[in-house]
Amino acid sequence: MKDALSAAQDAIDKVLLGKSHSIKLALACILAKGHLLIEDLPGMGKTTLSQALARVLGMSYQRIQFTSDLLPGDILGTSVFDRNSAQFVFHPGPIFAELILADEINRATPKSQSALLEAMEEGQVTVDGATRQLPDPFFVIATQNPVSQSGTFALPESQLDRFLMRLSLGYPSEAAEKNLLMGAERRTRLDAVEPILGHEQLRALQAQVPQVTASEALVDYILRLVNHTRNSDSCAWGLSPRASLGLLAAARAWALLEQRHYVIPEDVQAVLPAVVSHRLRATNDPTGHGGDSLARWLLNEVSPV
Repeated sequence: MKDALSAAQDAIDKVLLGKSHSIKLALACILAKGHLLIEDLPGMGKTTLSQALARVLGMSYQRIQFTSDLLPGDILGTSVFDRNSAQFVFHPGPIFAELILADEINRATPKSQSALLEAMEEGQVTVDGATRQLPDPFFVIATQNPVSQSGTFALPESQLDRFLMRLSLGYPSEAAEKNLLMGAERRTRLDAVEPILGHEQLRALQAQVPQVTASEALVDYILRLVNHTRNSDSCAWGLSPRASLGLLAAARAWALLEQRHYVIPEDVQAVLPAVVSHRLRATNDPTGHGGDSLARWLLNEVSPV
């Protein structure tokens, strides 16, 4: 299965050129049973990444375009009265797919944004008093445009915390963009992607992640990182226990992708910016845009030994 993981990375890398590190982080996020937030300018490949992941992992895929008039029922589904049976019949919404792309999530109102919270945290949704289970595996990729752009509603901290990782794909290198321009269109590349990991394989890999060994010294390193944010005047608030659990799970998933059965400090350092940047805010930064620099500061401040 580890060879299949490498093949999955290679297949996605042929579609989203020059973004190997981001692809690996996205796979680690899935293996750790987290959810992914991608914040970037339009046209940077966010949708392409989500479609390629769904194809490689053989997951059913639904894209939900978030707009200012989107309602929670458009996401979760609604009950419609059936005249023949004289009963209300539930019509599932797009949330019941295995991989959900919540596209431009910050263009919807907070009420619609919050419709995802129960699904992401509990793997279920409640509609009209009835609780319905979501598929397993279930993975949400949400994209958002920079909050400085018009027509956006910033995600509250409580909702940001539901995402295990936040990525920014950024501009491709000149060589990668040249290959993109000279090669086949992205749609053609996507159509050529075949499923590599099945549901049973993916669930088995997800079950392996908690079994990856993390020594007491490694856990102490994570605790030093977390406690440094709680005791420093540079941070408006410290990282929560959910963040420390997420950091350990992501580091274990990264170690698995590196084909190791134990975690080393470099695994923690590889995933830390993606795991904590959206959870941190500098004391002197009311906008909350400085999380990336705080993550780099944290790695420099805290020694692994």
